Amino acid sequence: LFSATMPAPIAALAREFLRNPLPLNQERKAAPATGITHAVYPVAQELKCGLLQALLRGDDMRSVLVFTRTKHRCNRLAEQLMRAGDPNERIHGNRSQGQRTMALDAFKHGKARVLVATDIAARGIDIDELSHVVNFDVPHVAEDYIHRAGRTARAGAVGEAVTFVAPDEMGDLRAIERALGGSLPRRTLEGFDYSARPAERLEVPPAT
Repeated sequence: LFSATMPAPIAALAREFLRNPLPLNQERKAAPATGITHAVYPVAQELKCGLLQALLRGDDMRSVLVFTRTKHRCNRLAEQLMRAGDPNERIHGNRSQGQRTMALDAFKHGKARVLVATDIAARGIDIDELSHVVNFDVPHVAEDYIHRAGRTARAGAVGEAVTFVAPDEMGDLRAIERALGGSLPRRTLEGFDYSARPAERLEVPPAT
């Protein structure tokens, strides 16, 4: 039995069908790819969308993969960006395979500069010349950060991994930094009003 990874369901399946298997584990500790520049932007949760829009006005953000923590936030962020004049596509677990394929093709061919996604896109997606990965939400697990960041700077190229961190996400960020063996550089965007009140909140309470 060969498997690139051995998550719990696969391990349980192996125990059920194999007799006295000898495990051979060639796994290496995950590490960020070379060529990636890392940047952390401390920002309030309600200002993350505005900060992303401000960063997207920069000329260097040619192809941007944005990761959100939930499907709801993925949908809301994609809609908000679209209303602000930032064409984008989105992929997450509630979208059909056809919808995901169309979204990814549009992103790869430059019809949309931004692809908003949940971690369904963090592994196994091959996107050439991806300039930026944006962690709109800090991942809970350091390995997820590494896999997200690894979507850029592939095949010897360079890229940037940007992480928005709200005060309530600092614990997750510190865990990532411990796993990476050092702190990630903090940045602020010149001219962005970090004290502004958002015109629209990302999260909308469910209808009752």
